Amino acid sequence: TIGFPTLTMEIAPFAIEHFYARYEFAAEHMLSSSDCESWSIEQLLALEPDAPERLSALRLGYTEVRGSPELREAIAATYETIAPEDVLVLSCAEEAIFTVLHSLLRPGDHAVIETPCYGSALEVARSTGADVARWRRRFEDGWAYDVDALHGALRAGTRLLYVNTPHNPTGTQMPAAVFEAVADVARERDVALLSDEVYRELEHDPADRRPAACDVHPRGISLGSVSKTYGLPGLRLGWIATRDPQLLRAVEALKLYTTICSSAPSELLAAIAVRNRGALIGRNLELVRRNLPLVAALVEARAELLSWVEPTAGPIAFPRVSPPADAASLCDELVEQASVLLLPGSVFGQPQHVRVGFGRVGLPEALARFDEYLDRRAA
Repeated sequence: TIGFPTLTMEIAPFAIEHFYARYEFAAEHMLSSSDCESWSIEQLLALEPDAPERLSALRLGYTEVRGSPELREAIAATYETIAPEDVLVLSCAEEAIFTVLHSLLRPGDHAVIETPCYGSALEVARSTGADVARWRRRFEDGWAYDVDALHGALRAGTRLLYVNTPHNPTGTQMPAAVFEAVADVARERDVALLSDEVYRELEHDPADRRPAACDVHPRGISLGSVSKTYGLPGLRLGWIATRDPQLLRAVEALKLYTTICSSAPSELLAAIAVRNRGALIGRNLELVRRNLPLVAALVEARAELLSWVEPTAGPIAFPRVSPPADAASLCDELVEQASVLLLPGSVFGQPQHVRVGFGRVGLPEALARFDEYLDRRAA
């Protein structure tokens, strides 16, 4: 029998998605996107000679609950120790977070969540009825990782530790020594380690890449997606990879009450993307490297307003707005007066910050609009 707790729950509003619902499709310029520039279906199909015919001939029936063998094989090949049977395909990373947390946590359990973080990691964990502690990182400390604080947050009965590297929203990367310490403590305490790795392979220097959690801990759970690094959020596909078969069965059982299975065309296109990830990631990494100096130049030129820890991974940065104040009004004014969308840090519990996205082709014009707005604001 597979057991998981009741889903009768109270959950806080999803702040980031409520904000985007107001502005995302109305603003002319996105300056807060967490994903990279998207590819078209035509571009994806051009990566393999028989892909157009395969897509045209695809029957639109139900798909396998765990994901197509083709896609799971492609995903497994991106890890060191993972076989296709260790992969479960889900409808985006969001479903993965929801089903994993509700499969692992029950009322009265204890979990530790790295913060700041994507809102659902913290709020879904709380919605299970578990006692949730934060492993806090702070701008004042350069977003450093305090391993002693992590040890202090863990308990004898801790069931889950959630981390995210490369990190959203700061664009930073967990140092190798810290990652090893996190993996060690999870193994020693037999704690499930859920590692959000949706920006993996988009480290600005590939030498900074960390191992996948599923490869270093028998109860490690690597969360992946084609949305961020690959730039394919419209496919709505993510996955978990883990060598813990009991957890996989529990998440699969819960998935039967959410999406059951994935879109057949999305699975085919995602398999093409993962098999050819070098082409997708190479283009997006080049774009990130080209755009980052433009953002750095603006932050330097506007030092009276913006300060940051320069990002080292992914397409996002998290500058602080000075003087210390809620930056939400700045974001509201910017989108209303210049049609440029920044994300207020309040959605991450960091009201003095804004998230900047620099993984899109249109970044230079968005930055120019932002700069012009700041000139008008100063005047």
